Amino acid sequence: MRIALAGAGAFGIKHLDGLMNIDGVEITSIVSRRIEQAEEVAAKYGASHATTDLNETLARDDVDAVILCTPTQMHAEQSIAAMRAGKHVQVEIPLCDRWEDALAVEQVQRETGLTCMVGHTRRFNPSHQWVHNRIVAGELSISQMDVQTYFFRRTNMNALGQPRSWTDHLLWHHAAHTVDLFQYQTGERVVVANAVEGPKHPDLGIAMDMSIQLLTDGGKICTLSLSFNNDGPLGAFFRYICDNGTYIARYDDLFTGNDEKIDVSKVAVSMNGIELQDREFVSAILESREPNSSVSGVLDCYRVLGELEVQLKSRD
Repeated sequence: MRIALAGAGAFGIKHLDGLMNIDGVEITSIVSRRIEQAEEVAAKYGASHATTDLNETLARDDVDAVILCTPTQMHAEQSIAAMRAGKHVQVEIPLCDRWEDALAVEQVQRETGLTCMVGHTRRFNPSHQWVHNRIVAGELSISQMDVQTYFFRRTNMNALGQPRSWTDHLLWHHAAHTVDLFQYQTGERVVVANAVEGPKHPDLGIAMDMSIQLLTDGGKICTLSLSFNNDGPLGAFFRYICDNGTYIARYDDLFTGNDEKIDVSKVAVSMNGIELQDREFVSAILESREPNSSVSGVLDCYRVLGELEVQLKSRD
């Protein structure tokens, strides 16, 4: 499997590190906004080609698949371009920032029959896999999910604290993790979705605080609080309130409601959610099957986000 990576920033490097642990994978091309960065990363990970032009990479016959870790606003267009060029694609979350674009990507995937997977990492974290496995086994049923997604980003920076060339978004990026995971874990469809947001940042033009409520057709509820203003513990913390226990997921780690750590080291072959996500991408291509978090599998998440955006804009 010969894979190209577009976007050699903080998350691009996480994917490259994960791919290095997968047998049979070769990194053949690196695309970055700056050629110096592309060449440096290509040399480190053994890629023979570096460029600032994604189309140049898509035209190469030594590229079977591409992973897109580019700015959100490029995701849909680049996913479509990759598939039109005959390449399988994994696009980092979010798939898009418009519901219409999600539909367009799914349409091209159906037309081409190529693998198109979206990086909904929460499905792959061992902590959330442990909960999912118990739900599938009939040992757990979720009553409520309570989620806090908190960062301190009053300036435009990435996950490494470095200046970012594009603007992140609480709704279309960070809420996407929870909206998708909630429907995936409950196996139910969100039928009621409400959102409110705080004032928009005067320079960034995005809301810095947001609150979302969700209800499924089976009566499960989710409360999600998001902030770029939180000067404290950073990250996303998921509380599962179930009929048979309460569980708290902190990325790959899992705890009981009484903060007792649960051993999830045997859930999968790695404790790294990004690596597990990449393993699923490679396996799905090789096995000619639909991957977990395929564009079709996560499409309903973007329907809900689109509905929430309409709500929020109606109050502007």
